[in-house]
Amino acid sequence: MAQTVFNRVEKKYIMSRSIYDNLRVALSPFMEEDEYGEHTICNIYYDTPDSLLIRRSIEKPVYKEKLRLRSYGIPSLDSKVFLEVKKKYKKVVNKRRIQLSLKEAYDYLDNGIRPSKDSQILRELDFFLKRYDLQRGLYLAYDRIALFGKEDNDFRVTFDARIRSRKTEMGLECGDHGSLLIPDGYYLMESKVMGSTPLWFTKILSDLQIYPASFSKYGNFYKRDMGAFDFDGFMLHREENWNNRRNVAC
Repeated sequence: MAQTVFNRVEKKYIMSRSIYDNLRVALSPFMEEDEYGEHTICNIYYDTPDSLLIRRSIEKPVYKEKLRLRSYGIPSLDSKVFLEVKKKYKKVVNKRRIQLSLKEAYDYLDNGIRPSKDSQILRELDFFLKRYDLQRGLYLAYDRIALFGKEDNDFRVTFDARIRSRKTEMGLECGDHGSLLIPDGYYLMESKVMGSTPLWFTKILSDLQIYPASFSKYGNFYKRDMGAFDFDGFMLHREENWNNRRNVAC
């Protein structure tokens, strides 16, 4: 049973296609695209019947956690997928995951049939499942391009497009269709760093006037379903906030 652990600081940015194009040119001397090119990431987020986990997350507590089942592309029941617990304490993200077949993952999550191979991360997942009454809460997919630093492979930048979700047919094997969260032609960028952010990256963002945004894919889908998320309103509010900060700085 393959296990993986990540600890890193993540920041998010929303941008239009024109800004994305300029940024890709500026990043090209320092970063290169990974071997997978553009690929589709599919997720099922598990939550309580009253959506406790995502409601807590939206409140921006010091500590928060989520559980999701992830595949790269549309899997069959025999395909390998990742079962992940993602935790965030202050600004540091900790992601712990194990690899299972999709059928094993469904048996474990939906029917309580534990995988045969034991591990520390599996025991942590056992505790998570005992702590919360979980069910499939949301299907979420997006098309991703990932870059890594030429001098520091641990520094990564990802671009997600066509972020989409559904609350029916919530199986990873059922295709990657869904309703869009943000308009086609916009990108959600995430920087992922285990140490300090490279100075050249900070300068590029400053030169292109690209500023971080608090943006949760699952959280904003939940807000949209509650009638509390509108992309145009989000972008306008974000622009007003940054204009106010610049005015104060001057």
